[in-house]
Amino acid sequence: MSSELSAAFEPESVRVARVVREQIVDGTRRPGSRLVERDLAAELGVSRIPVRDALRTLVAEGLVTPRPRTWAVVREFSDADVAQLQEVREATEPLQFRLAARRRSAAQLEALAEAWEREDAAARAGDAPGARRAGADFHERVVDAAGNPVLAELHGVTASRVRWLLGQHTDLVAMADEHRGLLAAVRDGDEEAAARVAREHLGTSRTAATERRG
Repeated sequence: MSSELSAAFEPESVRVARVVREQIVDGTRRPGSRLVERDLAAELGVSRIPVRDALRTLVAEGLVTPRPRTWAVVREFSDADVAQLQEVREATEPLQFRLAARRRSAAQLEALAEAWEREDAAARAGDAPGARRAGADFHERVVDAAGNPVLAELHGVTASRVRWLLGQHTDLVAMADEHRGLLAAVRDGDEEAAARVAREHLGTSRTAATERRG
């Protein structure tokens, strides 16, 4: 099925969740802002039922905090929330990159390179939302290339929160440059380099999150 046809058949609840998720990750909807079913339905041109289902999805993903009845709020991440998420990334991402360097197929390498090229182009053009989305896509392509369904399942639990965390980066050209180094290690099949550069990249991410919140 073509991407156009897939988009045409996208359930309304999935579309609403995607739109609101991107707004939260991009910072358009600020932490603590209200998400009212009636208002979202009018804004997105749908009934309240798909909005309700979308909000349930975003609550499960950890981006939205439920409130009584028909509204919710964009989650306000505490310092502890960010630290705990970073701890999980530090335990899993070096392994993701190590396995990707070992198992990546030609098609997966092509997908990884395509995500990095979009990120790099957007970063250098000053398109912050585009660069951040492509950077998050890059990380998800690595999970695919790692070829471990259990690791992919674990990543799925935190994927949206990781996208939010990656959105805290402000030096987007530097982030794209670090991803280029990771891409090179995976392409070369150098497992040790991939894991090492991943750990260094996590240090940059930790610093960026601290500075953004400070």
